[in-house]
Amino acid sequence: MKKRDQFTGKWGFIVACIGSAVGMGNIWLFPARVSQYGGAAFLIPYFICVVVIGYTGVIGEMAFGRAMEAGPLVAFGKVTERSGRGRRLGEMLALIPVLGSLALAIGYSVVVGWILKYAAGSITGSALTPVSVGEFEAAFGATASSFGSVGWQLAGLAVVFAIMVFGVSSGIERANRVMMPLFFLMFIAVAVYVSTLDGAGAGYRYLFLPESWSALLNPKTWLYALGQAFFSLSLAGSGTLVYGSYLKKDADIPFCARNVALFDTLAALIAALAIIPAMAVAGVDTTQSGPGLMFIYLPGVFKQMPGGRIVMIVFFVAVLFAGLSSLINLFESPIEALQTRFGFSRRRAVGTVGAVGAVVGVCIEGIVSGWMDVCSIYLCPVGALLAGILFFWVCGKDFVRAQIDQGAARPLGKAFEPMSKYGFCGLTLLVLVLGSVFGGIG
Repeated sequence: MKKRDQFTGKWGFIVACIGSAVGMGNIWLFPARVSQYGGAAFLIPYFICVVVIGYTGVIGEMAFGRAMEAGPLVAFGKVTERSGRGRRLGEMLALIPVLGSLALAIGYSVVVGWILKYAAGSITGSALTPVSVGEFEAAFGATASSFGSVGWQLAGLAVVFAIMVFGVSSGIERANRVMMPLFFLMFIAVAVYVSTLDGAGAGYRYLFLPESWSALLNPKTWLYALGQAFFSLSLAGSGTLVYGSYLKKDADIPFCARNVALFDTLAALIAALAIIPAMAVAGVDTTQSGPGLMFIYLPGVFKQMPGGRIVMIVFFVAVLFAGLSSLINLFESPIEALQTRFGFSRRRAVGTVGAVGAVVGVCIEGIVSGWMDVCSIYLCPVGALLAGILFFWVCGKDFVRAQIDQGAARPLGKAFEPMSKYGFCGLTLLVLVLGSVFGGIG
């Protein structure tokens, strides 16, 4: 068998995982959640949830993939085979995270097409042509309609698959080593520039001073903090697991997980430092979120700024890097499954998934919001829950501990087992149930 491709080292792996985690949730949702649920008060439950989920779920998916040296389709099968239930059961269960990752990637590719269009439009100036909020809304409505951005979506997919065809170390790792540092530098540059504008102080006060500590008594503050942390850390039983399968045996998994959680959180905070003060400068409601925030309200804010066109260019190019890096991770799970389980070459696997992604993606442009809701509300938590149960419960304490401690500078504390088996799996089930009840919490 051909030797399995691997990341060149732990930092190549960490940067790729940061790329998978940093995405639209950090940019168009986190600032709004902070605004909606008490300003700085929201950060307390959010940080708590990041620590708990990072300590359990992120470490678990990384170790699961490395232990089985395969993505979910083969990894799940190996676990059920080890437990005497046969490989077929695990492979059937693994279809949920693998197909869920493909479905989410297809929906995400539509969004990346929008981002690419606005990045190009900010360079040419066409994205700043509208004058009123209504005109910005109409312009985005035309883009987000059925077959409204086919060329841009296909161009984004072409970039993604051109990177992925080179494999893990030469393609995914190299691309993320370029895109992630640039993402952070460009967003920091936007945040620094916004800080020089009159009125930015109001945004900082809102961000760093709690509007009211009573927000911590609101169950929804904790609920949406949990959802924000869970989805931002990219847990779905697929992407982090498959990246873990490319990790060398001597890598320190707890160290890697800590850094992924840290830099993902920093990305969210930097986005908030750029967006909330900018909205305050323009006198725009800071609770706006989702595509409306990025493609309707923020372009209007940039239009009002001195040097707004330059700021808009930097902003959308940085967002494009975040979108591309996340999209690469989402597509890797089905591509790896075709290679590992069905013996496809890398080129053939990328071409097959690329063809499916392009055809389906073009067809769902007009319904992408509902499509993404189904993926995030149901498929992602179910995939993460299945991976958690199979690794933490079915594999057994001794196996799990040995896989996580391998290469680690020091063993994890005794609290890890109950926190992972009961805490992480329980929280994941809670994300699934409450997400279904509230129509999404992340």
